[in-house]
Amino acid sequence: MEKEEIIDALKQNFSEKIRDISVQFGDEIIVIDRNSLLDIVKFLKAEPYAFTMLLDLTCVDYKGEELRFEMVYHLFSLSTNIRLRIKTRLPEKDPSIDSLTSVWKNANWLEREAYDMFGIRFDGHPYLRRLFMYDGFEGHPLRKDYPLRKRQPRIRMRK
Repeated sequence: MEKEEIIDALKQNFSEKIRDISVQFGDEIIVIDRNSLLDIVKFLKAEPYAFTMLLDLTCVDYKGEELRFEMVYHLFSLSTNIRLRIKTRLPEKDPSIDSLTSVWKNANWLEREAYDMFGIRFDGHPYLRRLFMYDGFEGHPLRKDYPLRKRQPRIRMRK
């Protein structure tokens, strides 16, 4: 299977949900509508495409833009040795997207990291809570508007 076949299949099945397709550093980048994420990744995970690995997911903060947050998903097919990057944008007022925990188990921790650091909500996540920061931590430290010298509330020491 070649990358072009996969891209053609995506265009054929999801033409109205794909905003852009480009290549950067040898990896295909597919920009999609956020509401189509689950449908597209399930399609890609199934045979014959077999993108069985979610390598990573992350978020980029484009402060000042209407669609402020960009979610980036890195997929890999072991059988074909092909990588794909899927991107979608989220508005600042509603930074939420479907959880991929039903498709890939490792999405659990990756989504919790994006929630903790950027405040992205993942609809359908089984246990969405902070991963790195303590429960009383205020704000999301990787957002570009997070104050550099912000003081956090003190927490009581456990005995």
